[in-house]
Amino acid sequence: MDADEPKSLSQIVQEEEFLPLAQEVCGSFFYAFNHFLLRLEKKQTITRKDYSSLVQNSHDFESFLDEHGARENKTWYAFTEFIASIRNLSLSAFYLKHLLDRYPFYNLSESVEFESSFFSDAKDALQFLNQSIVKLFEEAARVGKENGLLILSDNDSLDIFPELEAFRRLPKNIEEDQVKDEAERVLDICQKYQKLAAMMSQAKIERTQDWDTLKSLVPAKIDEKRARLYQNMVHSVQSDYDTYVKNTGLEQKYPRLNNLRGYISLPLHLLELVLWLTHFYERHEDEIRTGECKRKIAKLVDKNELLSKIVNFGFYYALQFIRCGEKISEECLKSLVKTVRYELPVPDPLGFHARPSTYISLIVRQHEGEAFLWVDDEKFSAKSVMSLLQAGGAVADKGYQTVVFEGDRRILDDLKILAKHNYCEDKKIPRELSYLRNQGNSPS
Repeated sequence: MDADEPKSLSQIVQEEEFLPLAQEVCGSFFYAFNHFLLRLEKKQTITRKDYSSLVQNSHDFESFLDEHGARENKTWYAFTEFIASIRNLSLSAFYLKHLLDRYPFYNLSESVEFESSFFSDAKDALQFLNQSIVKLFEEAARVGKENGLLILSDNDSLDIFPELEAFRRLPKNIEEDQVKDEAERVLDICQKYQKLAAMMSQAKIERTQDWDTLKSLVPAKIDEKRARLYQNMVHSVQSDYDTYVKNTGLEQKYPRLNNLRGYISLPLHLLELVLWLTHFYERHEDEIRTGECKRKIAKLVDKNELLSKIVNFGFYYALQFIRCGEKISEECLKSLVKTVRYELPVPDPLGFHARPSTYISLIVRQHEGEAFLWVDDEKFSAKSVMSLLQAGGAVADKGYQTVVFEGDRRILDDLKILAKHNYCEDKKIPRELSYLRNQGNSPS
């Protein structure tokens, strides 16, 4: 090789050289797992700290393996897949444990029967995850030993990981923050929440015990990409709430807002669980990717049970809590919504005939509010197509070029957009009113 030729940044490490390197860094992972296993064997509570330690150490170990190309090496490929699988399921278990610990502070208003069903299903899901993590580790340990790795099994005191659960809280005595346009922020938060609820409902994902149906739902209707979208939308709502509403005067004035905060956080953690379970299914189960290692993982982690936890537990309860929160958001909207009056142009050239009247009615119904069209001293319901057609006749008779709409600001803001586009007389619906395309009775 020419002396001036640059050396490759990627150097080949022989397998016999790699083994002592792996042995050197694997200690923390085995220590964390052995602690986790010991708690299970003693039937002691697995804390968030336990899961967090397992997640962090499996992540660090997986990163080390990836940095050394272990996924591209026949000897170490399977071992790396098992470690990655443990990380994914440990993350899912962490989020589930977190929401169970935080549940008393979410200030929800669910029935005793519903809560009992939820906790029973949640504990069953957590048990499934714990058992799956153990099975994956046992297989990882077997493969590691075959590769020459010394599997550490010594355990120290269980007190090494103190409990994180904190049911005693400091007094709530922080001064209320003052945020400009508080009411406008709440309206925006509630509208975002309702859009999320509508999107998840439109997915039409229902509980089922039919395995073929479950396999058709994942990943066709719920996959990692969609789960991440839902999770990001809820996270955005939570971020807005904590930035603009939390600890403000509005929380004192409208107590239901504090209820809504719980109905934001709980679905968020459930969707985080769905996200990591779908990630695991798509990356490591053999239904989507083939290979001997995938088949082995599929035997260790029951794919039917995994799909059931994604659809029948994670997504199902996320949607149920979001629907409950949607009702609260509607109450908040009705309490905060402003009534305004806008002067808007008459549709050109035919006035308020069937097409524009139908679009106006759909907008009013979308927001579940009230709006009226005024012709002199007479008002007509903007929710009724027949009423709008009647108003259109009066407008035509008088030769008016503009009319006055009065009602819910959210409705009138959308009506202003509709009027700006001449009430979609050219059949092109603006992006801001895209929900009109999904209305079954929208004009053709």
